[in-house]
Amino acid sequence: QMQLVESGGALVQAEGSLRLSCAASGRTFGSYVMGWFRQVPGMEREFVAAISWGGDKAYYADSVKGRFTISRDNAKNTVYLQMSSLKPEDTAVYCCAAGRAPDSVIYDTDYDYWGQGTQVTVSS
Repeated sequence: QMQLVESGGALVQAEGSLRLSCAASGRTFGSYVMGWFRQVPGMEREFVAAISWGGDKAYYADSVKGRFTISRDNAKNTVYLQMSSLKPEDTAVYCCAAGRAPDSVIYDTDYDYWGQGTQVTVSS
């Protein structure tokens, strides 16, 4: 079992920056691929970014490439999402997820555990 708790969501102005954190319980954090997804009410959950077990590979949705950076600290059981140049269309609930052996990283079905999410609101 793994529990994930996100933090760092806030109201921010367009072009601003924000860093989200996701703290994981359990001793096997380093064995999981970690991902960030976002969801707007009434819309499907959208892949944002993912990072490999060791942190050497990162994957991004085209919509955030060049603006967001995912990273992880396995010693702290934490994954981060640094967001910059935020746009109003980035407004969503952001959730982190953990997958033990995903076939890919961009589908929510690839992940086994999910956090509750943290709200990010970008004002224009």
